[in-house]
Amino acid sequence: MYFCTLKILFAMSEGLYSMEAKDFDKTLDLTKIKPYGDTMNDGKTQLSFTLPVPAGAEAEEAAKQLLKKMGFENPLVVYAKELTEGFTFFNCYGSSTHTVDYTNIHVPKVESTVMSMKETDDFIREHIGRKIVVVGASTGTDAHTVGIDAIMNMKGYAGHYGIERYDMFEALNMGSQVPNEEFIAKAIEMHADALLVSQTVTQKDVHIKNMTELVEMLEAEGLRDKVILVCGGPRISHELAQELGYDAGFGANSYADDVASYVAQELAKRLSNK
Repeated sequence: MYFCTLKILFAMSEGLYSMEAKDFDKTLDLTKIKPYGDTMNDGKTQLSFTLPVPAGAEAEEAAKQLLKKMGFENPLVVYAKELTEGFTFFNCYGSSTHTVDYTNIHVPKVESTVMSMKETDDFIREHIGRKIVVVGASTGTDAHTVGIDAIMNMKGYAGHYGIERYDMFEALNMGSQVPNEEFIAKAIEMHADALLVSQTVTQKDVHIKNMTELVEMLEAEGLRDKVILVCGGPRISHELAQELGYDAGFGANSYADDVASYVAQELAKRLSNK
């Protein structure tokens, strides 16, 4: 660790973070934004990765060449360590040459107003007049319950109470590794208004296959348009969810408030259109 710290300090003294060269425009232009190190538009970036090669001078040179091909100027390896035989981990710095037009970015988002638990309960009483039935699970082979528990369990997560605590929701959390067939059967049994699917494991895109399978099964049963279908997880976005046939998707930093508010407002809209 001491050696790593010395290398980083040496890298900074070499000029990686030196502002002696001030020949670039330091004016913020949202149409051409770059990473920020300590001066606008310096492009300074830190990144780490592993290469399947043994540690050594050749490995560090390979890392530098890779950084150049990724669009980084003045690449520097400040830390390299062999993780196991034939695999080396690198911590690197460089200056990005690429820019992004921030003004031209549009990210699809869930269109709903986030309400508190009390506000959501009051909204349901006024606009729906009965409890909303919700069934949730980590489906397929996913053994993780942290996501579905954060949204559904009464205690919730980070000060946000779960849907089980709401007065105007009837919620069932089926837990983890729930086959899609059982999930659909329970939804039919409970006459569910909404289905919540949590996907934490995403290696080799297993979540895509499982989520797609669920949509196809619901369509085959003639149920897809009869339920509000919501998914969530660390690698879930609203855009991905819609592409896979879901009504809404919630990613990281989403809470029960977000999901409950959306489900209540979406159900009220659907009922009013009947």
